[in-house]
Amino acid sequence: MKQTTIKEAVTVSGVGLHTGANVKLTFMPAPANHWYKFQRVDLEGQPIIEADCELVTDTSRGTTLEKNGVKVSTVEHALAALVGLEIDNVLLQIDGPEMPIMDGSSIQFVEKLQAVGVVELDAEREYFHVPVNVHYNDAHNKVEMVAMPLDDYRATVMVDYNSPVLGSQHATITNLSEFEKEIASCRTFCFLHELEMMLSNNLIKGGDLNNAIVIVDRIVEDGEMDRLAKIFDKPKVEVRKEGILNNVELRFQNEPARHKLLDLLGDLALIGMPIKAQIMAARPGHASNVAFARKIKALIKKTKKKSSNDAPVYNPNVKPLYEHKEISKFLPHKHPFLLVDKIMEKSATHVLAIKNITADQYFFNGHFPGDPIFPGVLQLEAMAQAGGVLVLSEVDDPENYATLFLKIDNARFKDKVVPGDTLIMKLELTEPIRRGICLMKGRCYVGEKLVSEADMMAQIVKVK
Repeated sequence: MKQTTIKEAVTVSGVGLHTGANVKLTFMPAPANHWYKFQRVDLEGQPIIEADCELVTDTSRGTTLEKNGVKVSTVEHALAALVGLEIDNVLLQIDGPEMPIMDGSSIQFVEKLQAVGVVELDAEREYFHVPVNVHYNDAHNKVEMVAMPLDDYRATVMVDYNSPVLGSQHATITNLSEFEKEIASCRTFCFLHELEMMLSNNLIKGGDLNNAIVIVDRIVEDGEMDRLAKIFDKPKVEVRKEGILNNVELRFQNEPARHKLLDLLGDLALIGMPIKAQIMAARPGHASNVAFARKIKALIKKTKKKSSNDAPVYNPNVKPLYEHKEISKFLPHKHPFLLVDKIMEKSATHVLAIKNITADQYFFNGHFPGDPIFPGVLQLEAMAQAGGVLVLSEVDDPENYATLFLKIDNARFKDKVVPGDTLIMKLELTEPIRRGICLMKGRCYVGEKLVSEADMMAQIVKVK
């Protein structure tokens, strides 16, 4: 997958929910590896604030980012639109301190972005594949969240406010392609007692009862309805039988839960890159979403640091565990297709293998003969063979088995491998072998430089 941005700039205008200020938001195309950034074009120097969970300073009624004293708030709905449409790089220029609330959902952002279209950039999209379960718990607010390994992006949200009106609800998205139709139009909501509290604290100056679902959680008198009608300049405000004010019709029976899922997707954009995971969240809010994002971002930093410092050390003076002759006992491959020269280390879960790249090998005659390069596909094959030694060395009669590779994912080639190089291959099981199925992470190094990597799945098959 290539990274994307929008084809041209597109502008939306509206009011900030809490400030009531008229604001103009312009989505601008951005280069590869830019991700999402906000720019306050109304201030001197037009300062930029990155969409980064480490810059969140307030989550009381939305997500607020702040850098060097400059703020932009209620960023989650616009970010959810970008994530939902899988647009990777955008500069969001805003001429005020708060994003426009629009109708309380992401749908108007989605429609504007789709109107200008998306373009691919000349850079690969890099996902963070959550490698292990990541948990977040807030016992006080009864929040539980977990991100689990999955080669996709799915999310499920459950809400339960102990309210006879709202009750328990859940919402799920199984693929981001569902976002526009199932999630984008779902609006923010609040309870009547929260609405009154915000009014008394001079908040929601931009609220007009058209950009939120108001859930009535107690018995109200006509006088209160008349007061709300006057505040919001409505001819009549009343409680519908569903327990909501008559300002809106629900777009989905579980629209509140779907909006919580929208908020979750927007807040998790603050991780700073697209992710692959199964997200489960019970009773989430902006504070928990951001705390959860910080945990995942910390894992990304830890994983990248480990990867960059994980180059194995190869000492040619150390006697190999297996040489060419012993390797042939585990693998059916023969010259010229046996691509493992030495096994230097091996445990039940990893193997360290060597392939010396010499200029006289057969494939250099036709593969860039003027500038020979060890083919990437053969790097994958060499890793697969090293993985075969890892798994077949654990059986009593390896000559009666073969490893058949079923899938290769996330293959990346980061640098050239040329004659004279020594390819150091490290293969690690990422899960225990079950029913003959092996999942492995393979990396190839030249010296300390990572030149290629891939996730592999193989099956051990008895052939005799």
